[in-house]
Amino acid sequence: MTRSNPQRDFAVEIVRTLRANGHCALLAGGCVRDLLLDRPAKDFDVATTARPEQVRDLFGHRKTLAVGASFGVIVVIPQRDSEAAQVEVATFRTDGPYGDGRRPDSVVFCTPEEDAKRRDFTINGMFYDPIEERVLDFVGGQADLASRVIRAIGDPHQRMKEDKLRMLRSVRFSASLDFVIEAKTADAVREMAAEIGVVSRERIAQELRRMLTCGHRRRAVELCSQLHLLQVILPEIRGKEGGTCPGSLISENDGYERTLVMLSSLNDPSFELAFAVLLHGQPANPVVHDICRRLKLSNAENDRIVWLVSHQNDLNDAPIQSLAQLKRTLSHPYREELISLLRAKSLATAADRHPMLFCAEFLAKTTPSQMDPPPLCNGDDLKRMGLNPSPEFKRLLEVIRDAQLNNEISTPEEARLKIRGLIRNDSAVLPSTRERHVAPPCIDGPVENE
Repeated sequence: MTRSNPQRDFAVEIVRTLRANGHCALLAGGCVRDLLLDRPAKDFDVATTARPEQVRDLFGHRKTLAVGASFGVIVVIPQRDSEAAQVEVATFRTDGPYGDGRRPDSVVFCTPEEDAKRRDFTINGMFYDPIEERVLDFVGGQADLASRVIRAIGDPHQRMKEDKLRMLRSVRFSASLDFVIEAKTADAVREMAAEIGVVSRERIAQELRRMLTCGHRRRAVELCSQLHLLQVILPEIRGKEGGTCPGSLISENDGYERTLVMLSSLNDPSFELAFAVLLHGQPANPVVHDICRRLKLSNAENDRIVWLVSHQNDLNDAPIQSLAQLKRTLSHPYREELISLLRAKSLATAADRHPMLFCAEFLAKTTPSQMDPPPLCNGDDLKRMGLNPSPEFKRLLEVIRDAQLNNEISTPEEARLKIRGLIRNDSAVLPSTRERHVAPPCIDGPVENE
């Protein structure tokens, strides 16, 4: 408990200041859990008897933000040269009714013990006194940490009714900590799973981001399925407990296990890659696109996920593709994640790993300038050659680009000669840019299987 970092030091400094001015102040919530587990804590929150207006007066209005003052929460801002981030300071409170299933309609300021009982899970309901270095545990959190259990504080149904997002949080904590969800808590989640829809899509997506980027992402998906949350959040995907449906990726066949194996084989993936793996059996358009839109993912996340799903099979026959086709795919910004997706599929299906190894070696032996050289000609060059703009321009430029990437031409002069040859032969029927050369790309020596 003595380990120090700038964020913790700033939170402890806030505690000292509040204590020096006659208020009770303690570290609260997840940071206490992580300190007891000897895990790096991301956020350090402070709980206090000081009222919001007293916190602002004490630390100064220019150094505080009243972002949650109605709920008793004030944000304290560190000095500009500090490495610490902002710290939330919350007044001990009990909550009134949760009319929207997400936030209380009103709050009443109270004692630390009463405050602990309105929190979500026992492992998150403890306080820590950094001055006296002691834990204040009114809910049995230390015992559940020792037993590796996720347990709702008090009545699980009431806790989930107050804040429906807690259902997903129970899954995330269970997966990320490798804890078991206590039976009554799990039953409450399963019985109330259909009500997760009242939570904003943005908050649901945020939980999915955290689940799919943690080391136990497979377990998170399994738990979501077992607790009937997956079927509500992603109705296109049915977990093992949810039966089968036409067009479903995960069903009571080997597709379910294959997807789970793919997820567990990923090494520190981005959310986009992990989500693309989860959706890899769905049509990229419109299904995957619609899922991303429904969850209100960012445009960048949407584009990346849809591209990965759309192009997941592009490298299956990489060793026999033309240089042009191979270079076009492997020069894409998401190529590394596409190869990771290919690797995950090969591990899950015992497929030939040669395409993946071939791509890795090709990338190692090909410079960026060889992979994606500047084009030898553009539309203005075609007009300067006396050609009138037409729909054939795009196809003609793609033919020239393919010839360049295939190492058939390398200068603007050679590009112009090839264009003239194409026009002389048949200007009305240009070669299809989607045709493949049967000869494999030439790289030094064979690629060995691992």
